[in-house]
Amino acid sequence: MPSVPDAASTSQLSLFDAPPAPPAPPPAARAAAPSPGGFLHPRAQREIRLGEHLVGYELRRARRRSIGFVVGAEGLSVSAPRWVGAADIDAALRAKAGWILRKLHEQRERGRRLAAARVDWRDGATIPFLGRELVLRLDPTATGAVLDAESGTLRLGLPQGATREQWRDAVQSWLQRQARRVFEERIAGFAPQLGVKVGRLTLSSAATRWGSASANGSIRLNWRLVHFALPVIDYVVTHELAHLREMNHSAAFWGVVRSVMPDYEQARGALRHEVLPVFD
Repeated sequence: MPSVPDAASTSQLSLFDAPPAPPAPPPAARAAAPSPGGFLHPRAQREIRLGEHLVGYELRRARRRSIGFVVGAEGLSVSAPRWVGAADIDAALRAKAGWILRKLHEQRERGRRLAAARVDWRDGATIPFLGRELVLRLDPTATGAVLDAESGTLRLGLPQGATREQWRDAVQSWLQRQARRVFEERIAGFAPQLGVKVGRLTLSSAATRWGSASANGSIRLNWRLVHFALPVIDYVVTHELAHLREMNHSAAFWGVVRSVMPDYEQARGALRHEVLPVFD
């Protein structure tokens, strides 16, 4: 089942079993900031230059047999056996420098996108809806929320001086109604093609899943999918409908998905790179 990308998601790579080496204490953390092109973990204890980048990483000693790397939102963390020396750790880092730098760049870019995705609840703010930006407009004369598709605006019947919470709640309620409408339309189109029947559709707010399916024909879809373009929504819908025929991720399952969405891999890739707007 597709999973929701998390802001603190990590990419892991486990390396080789390092040979014994004389223990060597890591040098004290530097107080100086890294170079403009560097990556500094907030709890960095060591630094190493990988290519043109200075990388400050957290080193954790653990009861394990191999050196392991984790690149997360904070940066690079390294876990190593107590008997592995600093020189061997640095050699391992250099051996995987390409992978480490690629993941660090991906995390930095994701952080920038998350920061840009925070919604500023006010007149003139924007939110993504079906892959396009909607401009929020305060309109005390409106009843509820009114979409003007031609101008790409959502007029909200809120009072002057409405709080951030009132803005957020009004928009979220509207989005959830639209999500159910869109999901029902897409299910009605794809279910007959797949020869399945949906017993019940439930909107989900799960933090780690875009959708799920049960053997009894029930489907759960994350309402926040409504932020994304229709091809991405269609991929998740067909994914869950396909589970009503194949409750696994076998070759047969992906064949079912492909039968109604031949280009599903493109939408699947797009979903992996989507960033949800931050509602707070």
